Amino acid sequence: MKKLLLPFTFLLIINSCFGQKPRARDLGVPFIGTPGKLNSITDVAGVEVGYSTIIEGKGENTIGKGPIRTGVTAIFPRGKVKKFSPVYANWYSLNGNGEMTGTTWVTESGFLETPIMITNTNSVGVVRDAVLKWYVDTDWYSGEDWWYTYPVVAETYDGFLNDIYGFHIKEKHVLEAIDNASTGKIAEGNVGGGTGMMCLGFKGGTGTASRMVKIKDSTYTLGVLVQSNFGAKKNLTIAGVPVGRELRDTLNYVNNAPPKSRRKEGDGSIIVVVATDAPLLSHQLKRITQRVPLGIALVGGYGSNGSGDIFIAFSTANENAFSRDEITVIETLPNDHMTPLFEATAQAVEEAIINAMIAAETMEGINKNKAHAIPHDLLINVLKNCNKMN
Repeated sequence: MKKLLLPFTFLLIINSCFGQKPRARDLGVPFIGTPGKLNSITDVAGVEVGYSTIIEGKGENTIGKGPIRTGVTAIFPRGKVKKFSPVYANWYSLNGNGEMTGTTWVTESGFLETPIMITNTNSVGVVRDAVLKWYVDTDWYSGEDWWYTYPVVAETYDGFLNDIYGFHIKEKHVLEAIDNASTGKIAEGNVGGGTGMMCLGFKGGTGTASRMVKIKDSTYTLGVLVQSNFGAKKNLTIAGVPVGRELRDTLNYVNNAPPKSRRKEGDGSIIVVVATDAPLLSHQLKRITQRVPLGIALVGGYGSNGSGDIFIAFSTANENAFSRDEITVIETLPNDHMTPLFEATAQAVEEAIINAMIAAETMEGINKNKAHAIPHDLLINVLKNCNKMN
């Protein structure tokens, strides 16, 4: 029986009717690996994601007034209901021109004790403070007397489009992202912390993908969420095709940079969160994060000097592993069986980045600076000309 292939325009109509933006696979972009049901980080059972998105104003930048193009993303490894339920975790930086708070204790302790928050560069502090207050207000530690905690908050820079020195992220936006966190299908593109981001010469933002991995008699899920804001158009590669070179004269950024900006082509950052239900310990999750750059390289990322490329991975297995007082019993996957998860990491990162770009819409921000969405029709033509699509 032949598989029915829907034309691109018809897929767009279907997606529009259901309020969904097209994804890379909807366009026919080929990827390696088997995705989960949603092809999302939320394919990992229990993971919840929420957003707060702020898009206000237009025209010249007036510091403190806008235009505003920013937001907050919240990721809960085991959801909000379980409250304090640490997961094994670790992190890695390809290039450290960026920030992810709380990571020294993640490495030292081996556990992630908090949700992961992502926002813009200048709002890390307010997000961290708001999360701390939320812990107190909701009794995150379930009545226990915890006298220290280190929220994990990461960032990328949206100052080309956003009034970043207006400090528009407030406590209410952090709480909105937390309150909106849920399982199931999540939005991509110009949402949450990814609202004002750019990627590889086009509009970027938030993207996600997942892979199913069979190891012996068990099937595991690995999911990825990216806040993608890095890279130069000349390096953009999709399905092995140098798409950026083919589209080098297409829809370039407006040349006027924000006031006092030193932004160079290729500057920016990418935050990557990897979740899995495979029983991995902290040192093994470090190995997972070290494979994230392979997926970034597949799309044309080189870890430029002005880019903050920071990644964190956690495992939702071994739910009762954490204890301050008791000896616990855990399961762990042998190192010799980890290669399929390494491959899944690179594959999911690659697809999540492209999903962010495909879902993103053209955005004009401060001073009429404009980041154009990658043109779907031209992308399809390039891939067809290179025999990557039928």
